[in-house]
Amino acid sequence: MKLPYQYIVIEGNIGAGKTSLAKRIAKQFNIKLVEEQFADNPFLPQFYENPQRYSFSLELFFLAERYQQLKDNVASQDMFQQQTVSDYILSKSLIFAKINLNENEFALYHRLFHIIYSHIPKPDLLIYLHKDIAVLLKNISKRGRQYELGIEESYLKKIDEGYWEFFRQQAGYPVLVIDTNELDYVNNEADYMKLIAVLSEKYAPGVNRISFGADKTF
Repeated sequence: MKLPYQYIVIEGNIGAGKTSLAKRIAKQFNIKLVEEQFADNPFLPQFYENPQRYSFSLELFFLAERYQQLKDNVASQDMFQQQTVSDYILSKSLIFAKINLNENEFALYHRLFHIIYSHIPKPDLLIYLHKDIAVLLKNISKRGRQYELGIEESYLKKIDEGYWEFFRQQAGYPVLVIDTNELDYVNNEADYMKLIAVLSEKYAPGVNRISFGADKTF
């Protein structure tokens, strides 16, 4: 079995489980994994303690690291291992920067972003793992990263809204928004295979929504 996409991106809010899913997919299908090295950002713990002071440094560091990693691993594909799954898209830099930066800082950041954006390939499929805020907070607490424990519900809500605003502007490739509140694709093999079945289908460009379990609006 082979997934019908060359470049797959898995996105989600903080605590959605995007890296865990990307790792499972890479291992099962023997494809290249591009995993964001967020822990290498020296400004991350400082940002959570003092957002106003460290937000610009944080976002610039993330932008530089994400660009370099994607340029090295996606823009220059290995001819023997061309399929790739990544646990982030470069555009998430704009989503977070818009939340964290003031107006003047964001205007400068926006200019810098678009200078480099055209050099990175766009995904063939972008997957967004939607989880309710209460579930995200539970997951954040469970994984126990000290600097994340003070994240507030309002901040996660802003991130979710930022992603939806971004999705509504995408028409060049499929965006698959999956309600994963009822799924445990890390520990439950049946739930994981449900996701794989979904990813094996072809989707039209723009936003496509899939929900498991009880019908709900998300």
